[in-house]
Amino acid sequence: MSEPLQERIAHAMAELEATRAAVSRAQADLSQAAATVRSKDRVVEATVGSQGELTGLKFLDNKHQSMTGPQLAASVMEAVQQGRSQMAHRVMETFAPFTQPGPEGSVRRGLDIDWNSIFGSALSGEGRTGSGRSGRNRLRDEIAEDDESAG
Repeated sequence: MSEPLQERIAHAMAELEATRAAVSRAQADLSQAAATVRSKDRVVEATVGSQGELTGLKFLDNKHQSMTGPQLAASVMEAVQQGRSQMAHRVMETFAPFTQPGPEGSVRRGLDIDWNSIFGSALSGEGRTGSGRSGRNRLRDEIAEDDESAG
């Protein structure tokens, strides 16, 4: 016997409110989140906020003074990209529960989110300057990722 319409509506409204509260908590937590990373050459330290914004940049131990402009730019870009990637993955993990359908009997169907359109190069690694990887290696990585996701 199915439950009366009013009970189903009340249950759905309660579930909606619980989801809304959980999303608000997740947003509040992420608003305070940041990732701080160092470039591989340990010249630059970049701090990136949850929306991918650069919130801090440090040049460590004055190592940058012996670098050319392009070398320093590459170190900065590398650190910022790593920070953006870390924060993008943290946001995805935080919101992952909302992308899944709710338990049996739930009205929540799960969200279909195109993370690549939201985070772009932060996820794909595109636009990395000074990463030291050739186009051929990036293509191999993409092929390997496709093989892993297919299985």
